[in-house]
Amino acid sequence: MVDSHDMTRTGVLVVNAGSSSLKVKLTPPDHSVLVERLGHGATARSEAGPVPIADVGTQTQAMRFALDHLRARPGYSEPRLVGHRVVHGGTEFRQPTVVDDAVEAAIDGLARLAPLHNPANLEALRAARRLLPDALHVAVFDTAFHAGLPRRAYLYGLPPGYAADGMRRYGFHGTSHEYVTARAATLLGRPLSELRLVSLHLGNGASAAAVVGGVSVDTSMGFTPLEGLLMGTRSGDIDPGLVIHLLRSGTDVDALDRLLNHGSGLKGMSGVSNDMRDVRAAAAVGDDDARAALEVFAYRLRKTIGAYAAAMGGLDGVLFTGGIGENDVATRSEALDGLGFLGVRLDHERNAAGAGIISTDDSAVTVMVIRTDEEALIADDARAVLAGLTRESNA
Repeated sequence: MVDSHDMTRTGVLVVNAGSSSLKVKLTPPDHSVLVERLGHGATARSEAGPVPIADVGTQTQAMRFALDHLRARPGYSEPRLVGHRVVHGGTEFRQPTVVDDAVEAAIDGLARLAPLHNPANLEALRAARRLLPDALHVAVFDTAFHAGLPRRAYLYGLPPGYAADGMRRYGFHGTSHEYVTARAATLLGRPLSELRLVSLHLGNGASAAAVVGGVSVDTSMGFTPLEGLLMGTRSGDIDPGLVIHLLRSGTDVDALDRLLNHGSGLKGMSGVSNDMRDVRAAAAVGDDDARAALEVFAYRLRKTIGAYAAAMGGLDGVLFTGGIGENDVATRSEALDGLGFLGVRLDHERNAAGAGIISTDDSAVTVMVIRTDEEALIADDARAVLAGLTRESNA
């Protein structure tokens, strides 16, 4: 077990496995390796730049490659604490959890709720446990931050047996929403416990969370990450009747899945790309489909902010994070346009600068741009689990 005299400096290897990527970060000293395009001409880079790599096809191979690369770095010492991002924890996992064989099996069982993500998370986790058998492995779940949603927020309008069988809202991007809302309280110099915040994680995947006193009370993603806001390739909210219509019209289930998850959103609406920069460039030269995609993207953000302000009984802050939220000036401006009735006043010079507080000094609602750091939160959660185990062993 790791010496607990200074938990904040305990080295943590953070493992973040995607459906076709793996990011491994050792912190401290903040050495990282990102492997992308698994099985399709894999590429790798570290915080220092590109890293030569032969074709790597699986999470297991990527984990071995990443560890070998880190082990070759000067000053490397073998981590004794590993934090794993796991997308779906269902209702079983509401907090960071020490991984054993039973937890592995439970994560595997939850793959039916996250077939694109949990299997990849699990393969990387199993590989890390084999390669680092002496380390303490801790799973941190994306859904855990939303585990306390009130039933008015997590229930769908279905008979009770469906929710009992797991068909309910779970929410995702929890590590990001948790991290940036805590950072917002620090930035404001106010206790998180007294704040009502709307957190907007906007990247290729996009979600909103209503956070009261540091607790998620509503969120836009649902049973899957498909629900809610318009995203890079996902449709977000859509009438279920349209899905039924497409099925009855001869669209098979797999084709429908591809349409809604991979062929819709900014990419599908614009016909250009899932990259916001490309869509804006097309709109700037008169592409009306690209303009429509931007209008829908901003409109869904704006109405979600308003709805969440109503759900929380007021609003103290709006947070932008993720690749689009942190970098796209126009998205922030368009999303907030018309929200003056809530007391939102954007400072356009601060917005152009794009960091920290971007609202005016007299704005009743503070608008912030906060760079997310999910790896930092996962590392802190892993250290907290270790600290709890250490206190128990010393009791």
